[in-house]
Amino acid sequence: MTLTRLRAAQQQAAGAAAQVALLAALSAAVGLGPVGWVAGIAYALGLWALLTAAVRRARADTLGPAGLVTLARAVLVGGATALVTDRLCTGDTPVATLAVIATVALVLDAVDGQVARRTGTASELGARFDMEVDAFLLLVLSVHVAGLVGPWALAIGAMRYAFVAASWMAPWMRAALPTRYSAKAVAALQGIALVVATTEILPHPLAVALVSTALALLAWSFGRDVTWLWRNAHLSRWARAARTVRPHP
Repeated sequence: MTLTRLRAAQQQAAGAAAQVALLAALSAAVGLGPVGWVAGIAYALGLWALLTAAVRRARADTLGPAGLVTLARAVLVGGATALVTDRLCTGDTPVATLAVIATVALVLDAVDGQVARRTGTASELGARFDMEVDAFLLLVLSVHVAGLVGPWALAIGAMRYAFVAASWMAPWMRAALPTRYSAKAVAALQGIALVVATTEILPHPLAVALVSTALALLAWSFGRDVTWLWRNAHLSRWARAARTVRPHP
């Protein structure tokens, strides 16, 4: 039986097994320590719990072909999480390994969408799963890059979560945003910039310039989204108010 024919719970179990296998491979290849193992296992458990809840809400029986590609990406992000967390304690990160894992995860980001379209299995669950994996990868990479260029780089990984937190207090920020290819391009640039900075192949001033440019573009993109949401909310409010006004007899 192929993995695509398994139910969602079985697919998630296979993903968890793959996560443990990746951690074991990293332990053998680059000496992943106990802290990295703890971080990787905690990540896998958190992913399982959140994905299980999302699958239940969506009433989905399977993740589908595209979801399995995203699940593979999520496993790679777990490996990156383990490496970066281990580095926080040991101060030694296998840069090449981290860069390869992150690069493969970014490349697969362009694959899952194509698979969803070609197989006709695009879904809200798959899109949300893909987005959250992207966001967490940027957070993990920004933690690593912050140690290279400065703590301000953390803003790249934190911006998505700050936006979500703000939407809890401002319901008008929860409205659906229009599809913008510029936003997708800016999001892709973040991963590329962080991976390039991670490799440490650029002189420090150039790495700072690259990451700061990416951050500025990300701030612009989020700022434009917030502005659009605010205007949309107020236009909708004014439209509702206009409909309730009755003409004088």
